[in-house]
Amino acid sequence: MTHNRIEIAVIDDHPLFREGVVFSLSEEEDCKVVASGASAGEAIRIAQELKPDIILLDISLPGGGLDAISDILSFHPKARIVMLTASEAVGDVSEALRRGACGYVLKGVGSQELGNIIRGIFDGDQYVSPSLSAQIISSLSAPAQPDRLGRLTDREREILDLVSIGLSNKRIALKLELQEKTVKHHVSSVLAKLGVQNRTEAAMVLRDLRGLSA
Repeated sequence: MTHNRIEIAVIDDHPLFREGVVFSLSEEEDCKVVASGASAGEAIRIAQELKPDIILLDISLPGGGLDAISDILSFHPKARIVMLTASEAVGDVSEALRRGACGYVLKGVGSQELGNIIRGIFDGDQYVSPSLSAQIISSLSAPAQPDRLGRLTDREREILDLVSIGLSNKRIALKLELQEKTVKHHVSSVLAKLGVQNRTEAAMVLRDLRGLSA
C-alpha cells in the first residue's frame, strides 16, 4: 500500500444517500473519499483518472451499474468494486460477482459495519450480505452437488480450502510454496470443476457441501 488511508469512490444517483455515505466514511480515520459520482460513466472516468482502492457502485445507475464493472476493471484492474444497492435479486448478486465485483452490500447496512466491510475487502476478502448468501447457496444447490468435490485433486481441494477463508492467490502461493501462476491455474480448474464463476461462489459451494456431509 502506497498511502496510509483506503481511497474510496462513492457512485450513487441519489444525492442524499450518496452524501450520507461520503460523510460516514469521511469519519473513519483510515478511509478517504477521493471522489463521488452519479452515473456509470462517472464511475468509469473516476476509475481511469484517480484509481481509488475501493469503488462503491449502485446497480440502478444511469448507464447501468453492472455494465460498468468490466469497463472499470479494464482501466483499473486492481480496483475492489463493491455493489452498494437495494436490489436483493439473486440474479443481480451472481451477475455482479461474475463480472468481477468483490462485494455485494445492501443499503440497509450501518455506517460502522460498512467501514468494517470495506476494510475486509481492501485486505483481500470478498463479502455478500448474509441475508443473500443463503439464497445464493440454495440457487447453486443440486442433488448431485456433493460429487463435485470428488472431481478435485488433492492439491485443488487444498487450494479451495484456502480460497474459502479469503486468501488471495499470492498468499496461497506463499503458504503452499508454489508459484502464483500455478495457484491461478489451480483456482481456474477448481472453478470449472465446481461449475461456478468466481471465488465467492466456490467458497459458498464448499460451505454448503460441508453442511450436507455434517
